[in-house]
Amino acid sequence: MRKANIASVKPGDKLARPVFGENGNVLLGAGVELNERFIARLRALGIDMLYLDDPATENIEPTSPVRDETRQKATEAVYQTMTKLMDQPSTRGRTIIPEMGRTFRSIFGELIQDLITRENVLVNLTSIQVMDAYLFQHSVNVAILAGIMGLAKGYNKQQLEELGIGALLFDIGMTRLPKGLLDKAGPLTADERIIMEKHTEEGFNILRAQHDISLLSAHCAFQHHERYDGSGYPRKIKADAMHEYAQIVALADVYDALTSPRPHRRRYTPTEAIEYLFAAGNTYFDLDLIKTFCRHISIYPVSTTVQLSSGQIGVVASNDPLALHRPVIRILREADGSKPAQPYEIDLKDSNILLIVKEL
Repeated sequence: MRKANIASVKPGDKLARPVFGENGNVLLGAGVELNERFIARLRALGIDMLYLDDPATENIEPTSPVRDETRQKATEAVYQTMTKLMDQPSTRGRTIIPEMGRTFRSIFGELIQDLITRENVLVNLTSIQVMDAYLFQHSVNVAILAGIMGLAKGYNKQQLEELGIGALLFDIGMTRLPKGLLDKAGPLTADERIIMEKHTEEGFNILRAQHDISLLSAHCAFQHHERYDGSGYPRKIKADAMHEYAQIVALADVYDALTSPRPHRRRYTPTEAIEYLFAAGNTYFDLDLIKTFCRHISIYPVSTTVQLSSGQIGVVASNDPLALHRPVIRILREADGSKPAQPYEIDLKDSNILLIVKEL
């Protein structure tokens, strides 16, 4: 399969991976043949990338760090919890969701089990979801990334649970904001930003009221917009005052936000997002945490279409963890635009002249 920008998708193309709705349900399943109506609908829903079947790439399969079933279950739990809070804005804490901690402890346990099973997989968040699912899918992605960090740092079971529950629910304070503010496509006004920034304290207050959620998990909500140099909010604390769980969640939050499509901007490629993180080392984020994080991220995810410095176009077929910038590329188009008689592969580790110049 290959990942393609929706601008290049045409009627007759077949989905290789499903598209998910906001609550984690399958909107369009793998194997569906796309027509003009489907393509127009997907565009309207904010979908910018799709995984497509392609005979030239039929044995190229990106590996997700968690199974689709696990992701769907986690997304459904986040969706149900957050929408319930949105529907009952005046009700707080344990009277709303009396077993919130138990629910998310179980959910994160399944995520961690998948991560342990696929421990050496470079992270490629392969799920494709509608724009309205961002709040819910984003929470699951942040939990996956945080779980990988917790495992990399050797956290014990209790630490992983505290981090994981905090990561799944770090944005729960968003449920206290006016819906129009959550859906706004353009820049926020100064007054709107003041309201938006209250979601960290609101989230902290919701989570600390739960008898079965650790106060350390609640601090993931409270501190995930604090920054290493003290430029964040709500308290402008510096690195030493930030709990490490919150620092991990903050890093995962920014990476996934950058690599997700948003109404007001295009998504960043993984390479661009990683460059941003390193530029923010010891300013916004602890540089050592960034290095740990990036050792587990696929810079050029398998199935990504790229253009080489030679003008050739191909798809990333595999990655070497020891040479993340130099993947194996299956060539689909020559520099003159012609198709090769048979697709063939170039291992960029073996070339000192070829570079990836663009992701397509």
